Amino acid sequence: MHKHEEIGSLLEFAVESAQLAGAFTLGYFNAATPHQMKADRTPVTDADRGAEQQLRERIAKYFPQHGILGEEFGETPGAGAASERGGAGRWILDPVDGTYSFISGVPLYATLIAFERDREMLLGVIHLPALHETIYAARGMGCWWNGRRARVSSVATLSDARLCTCGTKNIAKYGREPGFQRLRDACYADRAWSDAYAYALVATGRAEIAVDPIMSLWDVAPLYPIIHEAGGRITDWRGEQDPYATDSVATNGAVHTDALRLLRAEA
Repeated sequence: MHKHEEIGSLLEFAVESAQLAGAFTLGYFNAATPHQMKADRTPVTDADRGAEQQLRERIAKYFPQHGILGEEFGETPGAGAASERGGAGRWILDPVDGTYSFISGVPLYATLIAFERDREMLLGVIHLPALHETIYAARGMGCWWNGRRARVSSVATLSDARLCTCGTKNIAKYGREPGFQRLRDACYADRAWSDAYAYALVATGRAEIAVDPIMSLWDVAPLYPIIHEAGGRITDWRGEQDPYATDSVATNGAVHTDALRLLRAEA
């Protein structure tokens, strides 16, 4: 099978899987679903666990040779072939990205799926179940938004840029306030549209910058192919293209250098 045919088939599977898992989560959304707090003081619900279990069962059925890494149930190797380096590849899952939004009845949560091989993120899906939006991309195949091509905006200056972030508490907690304040003050507007929704906005030209001071692999993995294929740039706060980094900056590309300069000025 040609590489693009293979990746195209995997992307089709990923989109369908994300939409099925997202439909599952809607059964718990705005339904007074109880939540528990994990050891890291983040919430989890039966929607998170059930959706990830559904995704794992579907992958195991169709791609048993692939490994799986998920937020709720950790690492599962494939049938003797999957690992971080080499092998058949690995699926990276976040069944409910934005559980705080989910338990608060805010419709900006997402189901995230990425596929990795040799530490390269080959495809990514952001599915927003309550908004009925799906943004998806594979390397060399473009970025798509509900079936139409997605592109970043053409805004060229920070003074016209829209900035999204996770909220000021985490910015302060991780010692990023000075840089963030410089960037915020240089931008046209800022909003706390956080989690994967912020990156969906950048990829579809509805915002220019999304920044996060703390990220896990399952948060950021699908964002790399999506932002790249939409014509933007995504790096860590040092400017390195590293989905294994613990922070992220995504832009439409045109304002990336200026945004990094302000974020990192104290360094």
